[in-house]
Formats: sequence, C-alpha cells, structure tokens
Amino acid sequence: MQTTFQGPPRGENATPNYAVKMVKYIVTVHTYNNTTATTTNNVYIKLVGESGESKRTWLSNLKKGLFRGTTSSPFEVSCPSSLGKLVLIELDKQPLPLLPEDPWFPSKIVVSTPEGDTCNFPVYRWILNKEVHLFREGTAKRLCDEINHLARYSREKEMKTRTQQYCWDTYQEGFPGSMKADNPLDIPCEVRFSFSKTTQFLFTAAAGITELKLKGFADSKKNWKNVDEIRKVFSGKRTIISDYVQIHWKEDEFFGYQFLNGFNPMLIRRCSILPPNFQVTEEMAKASLRGSNSLLKELQSGNIFLLDYKKLDGLKANVINRKKHYMTAPLVLLYRTPDDKLTPIAIQLKQEPADDNPIFLPTDSEYDWLLAKIFVRSADFQEHQLNVHLLRTHLLAEVFAVALLRNLPMVHPLYKLLIPHTRYTFQINVLARELLISNKGVFTQFAASGGEGMVEMLRRSMASLTYSSLCVPEDIIARGLESVPNFYYRDDGLKLWSIIHKFVEGVLGFYYKSDSEVQQDQEVQNWIKDIFDQGFLAQDSTGIPESFSTVLEFVKFVTMVMFTCSGQHSAVNSGQYDYGSWMPNTPITLQQPPPTTKGQSTESTMLETFPDVSTTAQGMSTMWLLSKQSCDFVALGQFPEEHFYELQPCMMIEKFQAELKDFSKAVNARNAGLPVPYTYLDPAVVENSVAI
Repeated sequence: MQTTFQGPPRGENATPNYAVKMVKYIVTVHTYNNTTATTTNNVYIKLVGESGESKRTWLSNLKKGLFRGTTSSPFEVSCPSSLGKLVLIELDKQPLPLLPEDPWFPSKIVVSTPEGDTCNFPVYRWILNKEVHLFREGTAKRLCDEINHLARYSREKEMKTRTQQYCWDTYQEGFPGSMKADNPLDIPCEVRFSFSKTTQFLFTAAAGITELKLKGFADSKKNWKNVDEIRKVFSGKRTIISDYVQIHWKEDEFFGYQFLNGFNPMLIRRCSILPPNFQVTEEMAKASLRGSNSLLKELQSGNIFLLDYKKLDGLKANVINRKKHYMTAPLVLLYRTPDDKLTPIAIQLKQEPADDNPIFLPTDSEYDWLLAKIFVRSADFQEHQLNVHLLRTHLLAEVFAVALLRNLPMVHPLYKLLIPHTRYTFQINVLARELLISNKGVFTQFAASGGEGMVEMLRRSMASLTYSSLCVPEDIIARGLESVPNFYYRDDGLKLWSIIHKFVEGVLGFYYKSDSEVQQDQEVQNWIKDIFDQGFLAQDSTGIPESFSTVLEFVKFVTMVMFTCSGQHSAVNSGQYDYGSWMPNTPITLQQPPPTTKGQSTESTMLETFPDVSTTAQGMSTMWLLSKQSCDFVALGQFPEEHFYELQPCMMIEKFQAELKDFSKAVNARNAGLPVPYTYLDPAVVENSVAI
C-alpha cells in the first residue's frame, strides 16, 4: 500500500529518470531495549527534505532485523536527486500475511546523506498500527526557528494529537490538576511502565503482603503484646538504618535528628518568638537547657526550633477496622545543644492551650514523654505523606508532565531537557489514586488521616503551597536553617540544586540569548500558563509565575521542576522504609486518644495506643514497596533516550554527569564517618523522575 505525506500540497515529485545516477541515503534503525520492542511486521520509511521526498521504501526486517536493543544493518533509500536538508521522516508498518500486527518501539532512525551529513530522528514511541507516523530531525528548534512549512505543519499535527491524548482532569476540588486516566490502560503506551517495571512492581507488592499473611500478621486485629513482637514483621527486610532506628528510636537526640535528615526535613524552622498558643515557660525549659542561658536568650541566639503541625488541627481522624482512631496537631520545641545535637524540650499535642492539653517535658515520667513523642511521630507521618510527599512531589510532577506534553513538541529544547524527568510519573500516580488514596486504598483504610481527613489535609496543603518553598535555597533561608549543624538534607540539597541550575542555565542559555526570545516563545509561555492555571489553580498567592519575562526566571523555574522530580522526591521517598519499618518510630495511626494528664501512662498504655497488628503490617508492606528501587531505575543525569544532538548541549550533559559523579564521591566520603549515613540525595541513588 503506497502512502504519502499527509500535509498540505507541495508540488509533484519529480518523475525518476533512471538514466541518471540515483543518490543514496543510508538508513540505520535503532530499536529500544524493551522486552516487547521487537517487530516482525514490514516497516516502511519515507524521507522528507526541503527539496523533495523519497519514495516509500521497505526496510526488510527479515534480512537485517528490527529486534529489541539492536542496531540494524544499513538500508538504502535511493532518490533521483538530493532531497536537500532533511526535515522529517514518515514511518509505518504493515503485518506480514497471516501474521498478527505487533507493537514496535524504535528509539531513533539515523540517516547518512549523500552530502556526508548524519541526521538523527529520535522516535521513542510505540508504533502499534498501520498509520503513518511523522518524526522530526533531532536538532532542537523553537517555533520561531521553523521556516519550513512542512516542519510547521508536522509540529501542529503533533500538538493536536498530544492535546487529545493528555487531557486535564480534577481528582478532587481544590487539588492540582491531573491527567485524565482512570487506570493504567488509559495512559498512552509510551509513558506506561515497561514490562520489567510492571512485573517487578506487582511481584514486590504481592510478595510483601503474602509474607505477612504467611506469618499471620496481615489479618490479625489484635494489639501488640510487647515491643519485641513487632520485630518479627518483615524481619528479613532490614537495612542499616532500620536496624539503627530499632535500637535508638526512644532517644531524644535521634528524635530531633530525624526532623533534619529523616524522610521529612521540610517542617522544622528556627523559632525566635514562641507562638502564643505554645506557652513554654522558663521554668519548663530550665532542665533541658542544661544550666546554660535562659530560654529567652536561646531564642534570641537562634538555638531554638519549632515544629508546628497546625494543618492537622481539627481533621477528622479515620475509622479503621470499625474502630475510631486518633491523630493530633502537635507543637514541638527543639533545642540545639552546645555539642550540636538537636533535642526536644517541650511537646504540646493539641494546638490550643487547655488544662487537658499539658505541655510534656523530658523530665516527665518515661512513658508520658515517650507517648508524647510517639504522637508527634504519627503526626509527622500524616504531614509527610499527604503534603510533603504526595502533593509536593507526585502531584506537582504530574502537573509539570501534563503541561509539557500538551504544549511542547519533541523538537523543542525544553521538551528535550525535561522529558527524562516525566518517566513513569503518570502510571505511578494513577496507581496511587487507585491503590492508595481511593475509597478502598491502603492509605484510606489504614492511615489516621485517610478518608475525609486526607481530602481536607490536601486542600489545606494546596492552599499554603508557595513557589519559594519549592526552591531549596529560598526555603532554607525562609526557615532560618542556614547554619544548623549536621543538616545533610540542606547541604546535599543546596549542592544538587546548584549543579542542576548550572546545567539548566547552560542548556537554556544556548537556545535563548536574550529575555525577548523567552518572551516571544509562545510554546514556553503556554507551558507555564498551563502550570499556573491547572496546577496551581490560578492562585497568585502561590508566587508561581504566570509567564516568563527573563531568561533568569525561566532557568530558575526549570531548575525547580527538575529538582522536584528527582532530588526532592528521593529525599522524601527513599527513606520511608528506613525510618518507618520500625512502627513505634513512625505509627501510621494511633488507637487511643492523646493523654490529657500526666503520670497516667505506662508501657501498656503505649501498646494499646499503637496500631493493631494488621494495620502495622499494611503500613510496613506499603513503605517497603514505595522505597524499593526499580530494576530499570535511571539515575539523575543519565539519559538512556537521546534527544539532544547538537555538540554544545551534549558537552553540557557530559559535564553535568561528571559533576554529579564527583558530588556522589563526596557524599560517600562524608557518609563513611557517620553513624547514620545520609544517602537520599546522592546522585547515584536519586531517580531521574517520580517513578515510584
């Protein structure tokens, strides 16, 4: 079947003169290394240049092979004369007689021209049917660079298709926009999990819950009889840090350490004036300050820090296994000791001062103080999962990805820069909505803030979200944490932000030489406007730009996007099992209300307050699944898909990779001397995208 380019009329091809020597184009086909990427169908190509087009030519796959992970032998495409500068190619495939149509996933097509040039055509798309697909030559081009009418037409056609494939949806009123998809099969196939990723994900989920069922934990509604019993859950799935947590979870210094370097380093802030609803007196703080300055002087010296879980105040706690559960909205005061430790000196479990809302102190009885810290750790789990993890990484990454695919064609430099940071995000979020936060999801069923509380908490978090808080340098300054010792999230985060910013500045600076070029790039302006309107609900209070006026603004925002989708997600995701697998350190819910008087709590009180056996098991298996590195993990700075072909951006990528490698070595050298290593921002273990 003969096909022709489906664009606007552009004149008749010259009739071949077989007396004239034909010019030859050499075509090499690269098929992606994916389990099902091979095709047995006949594949056809047509080359389209500024001066004409070739005939539709059969690429004989039976002779030269279009198999997964391979580069084909060269094919020849003959033309009566030069086609001029190549603009695009047409690809289509047809099944062999009596054989079924099968999918094919080419990575790129490379064409050597008679003039001695090499033209790369990135594909990275599943070709599933008999339709003709158009792919542009790989040199990055903004819309203003397109002077060829065929190039403009193919650009328009691509974006028309994409806006139909990637539609905005609203999961809940007040939530950021998401992609319209009810299940993974609704997602375009090129952005779904790979076969190996799908297999591993399902196996890990099934294996975890099966192990717990075999041990009798998954269905038991009993309370824990003693702390040692809890060690039997997932006893074979240990990490260096999870072992450390089991030993040190009761210690005040470790309690404070986690708010700097655990899985939620985003809430702690310096406190210079006590909140009016947290009436800690000099007398209360006296013992904790170890005979040094007064509380007032320590506040003025910058040695006092605050955790305020006010977003949780008044939320309706969940009903789990037909039993009402509890969560609090604590206030916690921490003190930087003379030996640079961070220890808690006062805890108030509810926001409003009252006789039945005492301020707990380290000098209280063992279980009064321990139980207060347990309620704080449970509150931190709710804040972390819904605000810090789900909203500020997963949902925002999806916003950035939908806007990218709706507004920027493959040939655009910003698409090339950001597409690696969208890998698997759609499917992992669809699965999160389906398996975690739906009516029958694990979080909804077993977390204290599941159900009604979850929806309200996400709305509150969305209402307080700001652009500056997503930018590490600004966030650290705003929270007054520039000089806190042993704050590895800050140290590594600032370094990683700087490396990413330098890379983004170089790549975008190569394509945008002036502010006016940014202002005039309508596709980029559409992208940021889509993010502002759909992702941040057109709220000026967020500080998110509605448009870009300068190259500097553009670079900063793209840096934030890349960091959010890679480093920030790793920082708040990868440590969940390390710090949460020991349930007493991070209870996902609590069965008893917070204590209202002092002197009444015992070990039995604590055990009755912990979640029951099945709820504990569900939480631990979910954290195991969400913290496990994928078999096809792609580290930050690695680009298995080639999108840039110009020399300068390719050199910038190599420099970016070298700087990340050097930083990784520095992180490992530092960690060698730490009792608790901080690895979550090591580029070697930071995934390029929100993929788990």
